Amino acid sequence: MIHGIDHINIVVADLERSVAFYTEVLGFRKTQEVFMEGEWIESIVGLRGVTGRVAFVEPAGGGLRIELLQYVAPEGVQLEANSVANTRGLRHLAFRVTGIEAIAARLRAAGVTLFSDPVLVPAGIVTFAAGEKRLLYFLDPDGVILELAEYGTV
Repeated sequence: MIHGIDHINIVVADLERSVAFYTEVLGFRKTQEVFMEGEWIESIVGLRGVTGRVAFVEPAGGGLRIELLQYVAPEGVQLEANSVANTRGLRHLAFRVTGIEAIAARLRAAGVTLFSDPVLVPAGIVTFAAGEKRLLYFLDPDGVILELAEYGTV
């Protein structure tokens, strides 16, 4: 029986850069950092000679952990198609927020790539118990699509 989601993994090119983005720009807190190597991790991920650096971050108020993983060896590749919304597979991670406009301004000031300004989901498209919904897509430093979702009367 599945009980819930333990964490979300994002493979990154530069662990320090990603930790800084998730903590300083998005306001997450780093909870742990570890180095991984050996047969146990090679067996799990199906790669030989694996060494990796991992940092866990989570929202300041608690919630789902994000595992930021930098493969030191073997190093992975960046696929530009993964930064496009209609590419098949896991495509984005959404964060529930308040103050979406202020967060968008902070992201812009930090040089983050935003897909648009926050957009109000048209009434009647989807009904949410929490009220109206505004959304914003943007990219993390490795081109991972992230979303802000704000509910309530806007």
